[in-house]
Amino acid sequence: MSLPALQLSPARMFAELLAPPLGGRGRENEPEPGLPGGRSGPVPPGREVHVSGSAELCAAPDRARVSIRLGSRKGEAGEARSSVSRRLDYIAQSARQRGVQEENVTVTKDFSRVENAYQMEAEVCITFSDFGKMQNICNLLVEKLGSSVTISPPHFYHTTQAVDTLRRQVCLAAVGNARRKAQEVCGLFGQALGKPLLIREEEMKEWEGQTDSHPSSSSDTVTVQQRIQSATIYASSKVFAIFEIKGTDKRKSKLT
Repeated sequence: MSLPALQLSPARMFAELLAPPLGGRGRENEPEPGLPGGRSGPVPPGREVHVSGSAELCAAPDRARVSIRLGSRKGEAGEARSSVSRRLDYIAQSARQRGVQEENVTVTKDFSRVENAYQMEAEVCITFSDFGKMQNICNLLVEKLGSSVTISPPHFYHTTQAVDTLRRQVCLAAVGNARRKAQEVCGLFGQALGKPLLIREEEMKEWEGQTDSHPSSSSDTVTVQQRIQSATIYASSKVFAIFEIKGTDKRKSKLT
């Protein structure tokens, strides 16, 4: 199963060209243009371009957890245990043969006396990173074990590493958009973009799920793709940047 690719939305930018201060010296006690709150600081000599840029990315969940429940109630304790154990062995073997690592499988068992019978219950939780493999195993268990097992709908989620990667990527995308726009502004006036003087992330937002699912519909009727879409994380970043404007070389322009 292919996962939705990260998507980049167009950046929204503004730009401001600043002329050098009179006298060619920085004003150390005056607010810096473009900085919120009017915070003061030294203004580097030379010309500057101020830009803001934004970007939006999304990341589909990279993990899914499935719960498989089974049980047996027999008059003899050994029969109840044996009935459950055979099915547990089959579930474990099926998962192992299809590449599921042992550390991604958790088994819990509960044995009790109910009236005049013995009851054995078990739950198998399997974590998948390959959603196609997950569907194949679940379909196999339904086919071979039928109603003797109950398989929960998959729960999709993100690992911490996946969320951190998304946050870094969306910030870098916003910075890249800001730099490209600053280059375009400088090019419009025949100037060259210099080094960055300030880059600050002003806003980061995250939200989950953009789906057309109806709240009134039963959770059993929601498809796997709808669940993935609902669990997809979206993130947006807005940055503010100041770049130096390099002066053009008059000697080179005369030669050309």
